Amino acid sequence: MQQVDTERAAPDGGHRLWGGRFAAGPAPALDELNRSLPVDRRLWREDIEASRAWVQALARADVLTLEEARELDAGLRAVADRLAHEPELFDSDDEDIHTLVERLLYEVAGPVAGKLHTGRSRNDQVATDARLWTMRALAGVDSELRALQSALVEQATATIDLLMPSYTHLRRAQPVRVAHWLLAHFWALDRDRQRLQGALERVAVLPLGSGAIAGSGFGVDRRLLKELLGFRTISDNSLDAVGDRDWIIETIFVASTIGVHLSRLAEDLIVFSTQEFGFVELPEAYTTGSSLMPQKRNPDGLELARGMAGRLIGELTSALAMVKS
Repeated sequence: MQQVDTERAAPDGGHRLWGGRFAAGPAPALDELNRSLPVDRRLWREDIEASRAWVQALARADVLTLEEARELDAGLRAVADRLAHEPELFDSDDEDIHTLVERLLYEVAGPVAGKLHTGRSRNDQVATDARLWTMRALAGVDSELRALQSALVEQATATIDLLMPSYTHLRRAQPVRVAHWLLAHFWALDRDRQRLQGALERVAVLPLGSGAIAGSGFGVDRRLLKELLGFRTISDNSLDAVGDRDWIIETIFVASTIGVHLSRLAEDLIVFSTQEFGFVELPEAYTTGSSLMPQKRNPDGLELARGMAGRLIGELTSALAMVKS
C-alpha cells in the first residue's frame, strides 16, 4: 500500500506532522505557544521505541513491505543514536518530540519516513510515550524506596537494643526502641510501594492503535504492540484511551504521598539531630555551614526534601485542575 508523503515545510523551513487544508503556517505567537519540545524532549527514547513497535505492527498488517520496515527501523535506531550523542538537536524549532524524531528520520531514511505515521495520530502516540515514560519512572521510584527501606532495616538492626523516648505533642511520652521509630517509617514507605504498584497497573495500559479518537483504520495487531512495549493490558475504548489522564493524577498522588512520608522522616531527623535532642548525628557530607556562624552544621538537604513535598502537593492540585475539563 502506498501512502502520499505528507511532509510539510514550516514557515521557518522546519517540519510539520500536519498540513492538509492549511495554505499557510500558524502565526509565530501561536507557534511558540504550541511548541512543547522543551518539555516532551524527555520522551525521545519512548517515542522512538513506540515507533519501532508501530513499524512492526504496520509490516504485519501488510501496510509496509519488509524492506520498508527494515529501512524505517534502521533509520529510527540511527535517530536514537544521534539524539543520545548530540543534545544540541533538542534546541531546534520543531513543535514537539514527534516532529523532531520524524524530521531526523527523513534525513537518514528519505521518503519512506512518510509512511511511519500511517494509521497513527499524535493523540495515541503521546499517550503511549507518556505512559511508557511513567511506567519506567515508577519502577525507578520503587527501586529507590526499596533501597531506603533496606537502610532503615539496617539501622534498626544495629540499634535494636537502644531505647529512646517517644513523643506526643513534642513532649516525652513512653520509652520505645530506636528500631521501633525507624520501622514506623519503613511501614509508611511499604504502603507507598503498594500504592505505586496499584497505580502502575492502571498506567501500563496500551493506548497505541486508538488513533486520534476512533481507532486506527488499519488492522494493526495491538497484542503485538503490547508485548513489544511491555504493557500489561490494552485499552478498551479509544476515546477514553486518548482523552483521559486520570492515571497521571493517580501517579502524582502516589508521588505526593511518598513526598509527605519523606518529609516526616526528614523532619524527625532534623529535630532529633539538634543539640537539644542529640539522638542523631548527621554526617558532614550531608550538611552545610553558615556564612556568619562557623560553629553551625545545617541540615539543608533534609530541609529541601521537606520543601519538595510541598511542590508535589501543588503539582497534584494543578493536575486535577487541568484534567477536570
